[in-house]
Amino acid sequence: MNTGVCAAIATSPGKDSGVAAATGRHYLYAIVAGDVPRAYPSLGLDGKDVYTISDGRVAAVVSRLNSSKIRPERANLKAHQAVLNRLLADTTPLPMAFGTIASSPQAIHKILIKNRRAFDEQLARVAGKVEMGLRVSWDVPNIFEYLVNIHAELRSARDRMMSARHQLTQEEKIELGRMFDRLLNDDREDHTSKVERALAPLCVEFKANQCRNENEVINLACLVKRDAQEAFSAGVFAAANFFDNNFSFDYSGPWAPHNFVELELEQ
Repeated sequence: MNTGVCAAIATSPGKDSGVAAATGRHYLYAIVAGDVPRAYPSLGLDGKDVYTISDGRVAAVVSRLNSSKIRPERANLKAHQAVLNRLLADTTPLPMAFGTIASSPQAIHKILIKNRRAFDEQLARVAGKVEMGLRVSWDVPNIFEYLVNIHAELRSARDRMMSARHQLTQEEKIELGRMFDRLLNDDREDHTSKVERALAPLCVEFKANQCRNENEVINLACLVKRDAQEAFSAGVFAAANFFDNNFSFDYSGPWAPHNFVELELEQ
């Protein structure tokens, strides 16, 4: 996913929608549809006012910025997310990547104009929708032993290697590890497909993200219509019934659609 770029060198003049145009660096939070001015006092990074800069059809949600870099510190991440959450209450924004900075309001106007078609397409894709996250994990004390117990292939290989000697050689460990990884990923794919089939009537799109650790089975982003959030929650509980007590389900949201915005911005 590429939802933002740093630095813009445009110098063409433009008209501000909302607050009067100011010089200097601006931090970009998101792109939204329409030219209705938006203003959120003191909500942005460093407590700065948040407002929009528009080209008449789409608008960048921004705040003034004194520095040339933004560190991914908790306070900054929290402020970035707070702006997206506030926008999500009114519309579905196209979130920009954390740390996206423009050199001036004129640079922002240039980005808006040069990427108008891409913004229109992406805004149409996510209009009236939100992102929901679903994570499923194996709730077991030892994932290797769990897979050994459910996969005869892995169990036989483990028993065969350990029966000949007390300590596995490095080559045998590698062979066993590769088999474990293959079966682990095969199981993840099977379980993800099962959940996607169960939730398909409730979701517009899915995106399967990389699992964070060995015990994680599914890391799924779901694009859901705003009015289908309660149905999605019920669907998650229904899908969980297909799994035994060795699995735990955790869903979150609504979020801005980070996983469903695909932009390669022209500057």
